Amino acid sequence: MAVRLKQPNGSTSRLLILSSGLLLFISSVNNAIAAEPIFDELRFGTSASINGSNSHESGIFPSATLFFDPLSSGKAATWQQTILEPRIYLGASVGTGDGVDQIYGGFSWTADITSRLFVELGLGGTVHNGKLDGSGGKGPDLGCRLLFREQIALGYRVTDNWQILATADHSSHANLCDGPNDGLSHAGLAIGYKF
Repeated sequence: MAVRLKQPNGSTSRLLILSSGLLLFISSVNNAIAAEPIFDELRFGTSASINGSNSHESGIFPSATLFFDPLSSGKAATWQQTILEPRIYLGASVGTGDGVDQIYGGFSWTADITSRLFVELGLGGTVHNGKLDGSGGKGPDLGCRLLFREQIALGYRVTDNWQILATADHSSHANLCDGPNDGLSHAGLAIGYKF
């Protein structure tokens, strides 16, 4: 199966189209279901590769992520409920320079440190358009098209709706498929709007 996500030019336009589509979709669905919004949060961010030497990706990685809260994890009364009621997320990041494009999704858990400061952990998977087997060129050799993805964030709630986050994520195949496993690692900043 060949997944081709990246084109040499137009990274910014792809993110703009993705973001516009997400906003239009959110607007239409939230207008249709005004009493109970389907989406919990829309987050935009940018990150850079923190991989070392040969597996480093140049450029920045703009991203858009949509969070759903079908289990009402924001209303959990105990830490046990928080663990059993994660949010679901879907997102995409666009690699500029020689960076790798990704479409990702998974589950996310949030733990409050104070009423404004929080930590978030996410586990899931990603599909990408990066190199698989060291066939030349810069950037990481990833071995598989589908990778595990972990993310962590430290966030601050500016208001009830707006939050800013310092983020980090890592994707690799955990040596479960043949080939190299350089992985993808990024750190950056994001801004989120909770509905």
